[in-house]
Amino acid sequence: MNPYYLAIDIGASSGRHILAHLENGKMVLEEVHRFPNGMVEKDGENVWDVDELFAQIKLGMKKCGELGKIPVSVGVDTWGVDFVLLDDTGERIGNAVAYRDSRTRGMDEEVYKLISEDELYARTGIQKAIFNTIYQLMALKMQKPEQLERARTLLMMPDYFHYLLSGVAATEYTEATTGQLINPYTKEWDLELIDKLGYPKHIFQKIVMPGTVLGDLTDAVRAEVGFNCKVVLPATHDTGSAVIAVPTDSDDALYISSGTWSLMGTEIMQANCSPESKAHNLTNEGGYDYRFRYLKNIMGLWMIQSVKKEIGGNLGFGEICEMASACRIPSIVDCNDDRFLAPANMTEEVRAACRESGQQVPEGIAEVASVIYNSLAQCYAKTVEELESITGRKYDRIHIVGGGANADYLNRLTAQATGIPVYAGPTEATAIGNIAAQMMTAGELKDLKAARACVFASFPIVKY
Repeated sequence: MNPYYLAIDIGASSGRHILAHLENGKMVLEEVHRFPNGMVEKDGENVWDVDELFAQIKLGMKKCGELGKIPVSVGVDTWGVDFVLLDDTGERIGNAVAYRDSRTRGMDEEVYKLISEDELYARTGIQKAIFNTIYQLMALKMQKPEQLERARTLLMMPDYFHYLLSGVAATEYTEATTGQLINPYTKEWDLELIDKLGYPKHIFQKIVMPGTVLGDLTDAVRAEVGFNCKVVLPATHDTGSAVIAVPTDSDDALYISSGTWSLMGTEIMQANCSPESKAHNLTNEGGYDYRFRYLKNIMGLWMIQSVKKEIGGNLGFGEICEMASACRIPSIVDCNDDRFLAPANMTEEVRAACRESGQQVPEGIAEVASVIYNSLAQCYAKTVEELESITGRKYDRIHIVGGGANADYLNRLTAQATGIPVYAGPTEATAIGNIAAQMMTAGELKDLKAARACVFASFPIVKY
């Protein structure tokens, strides 16, 4: 039997352990464990329960041992921008505050007192999002300076879990870039910027690339899960892993990593930090093999997830998608409007946006979902135009990967709105990309091109 590799993929609403091995040149996946995740309120903050998440990480690993399928390596990926601080004993300081918490409100203006918005983009290439690490740190500096003063180590969310697994504190490149504090030319922390903002430089750890082997499991973790394996860094930002799994051999392909967020973009080899790029709110996030994920963050299926929770009852996402496809409501909202980031009630927010713009107000789950799906497709089409204008390239295909690849109605709308063929799949792109990085480190896959060819051969891809 070929060796097993374990991807632990943790999203904003759930996490899972995916074991994989190669069989006749194809990647075979097996879900071993799944667990819930979500923001909880603690001490007046929206936070992640990282202690429970780590308990679930170990529980899933233990299940691998019980199955007799012990991985040769393990890697964790999560969402971006969030972090924890550790003190001089390695203990966590305060809560693991979530990016949707309100603490960053107004922090952009505090940052711009020290560096202009234009200069910040020119030196980082990262789009403005009020929850970026740069603004979260300003919130700490303004509101809880004692935490920054005590801090000796800053670790991004997946770095923290790798630290708990291996005892090694390091910061993986793709995740770090999401925070707006990395120089896209040196691929290192922008210490001059960090100093200008008044953040303590000593808390920022060495940047390491996907594929780095941190070492073995700690003795304590080894005893608890019942085996030892290597801790290998994937592209720890979930979109970074998902893009590894885009099954294309074309340089003129676009991708949409479709889940809670829709991350739409292309790969480029040099960052574009131009004023034009900034004007379109495009971002240059780090990718595997020093590539850049040149993309736009679009609100994504978070809107559908919220509406399902509010008025969807026991309906599944597939049922909601099918019901929406039967509607003919013409209303469109701007999915990138901040009003949809964390509204008290998403359904009412969509209805209010339609009412305020003089459009038909949707009634019921089918119409509300139809408005959201059609609005997303229009947003994708606009983003294609922006990318083609800025890069001077004509894109011949769109690959939709991640859970949103199952949204048949949205895929059809996207092909219609953009006029470009859409290829949907694989749905487990993030875990697949995580595993592919581990396999490349082990030498089972030669390089990124070979990894993508393996993905194309291993999983069903649907063309629209």
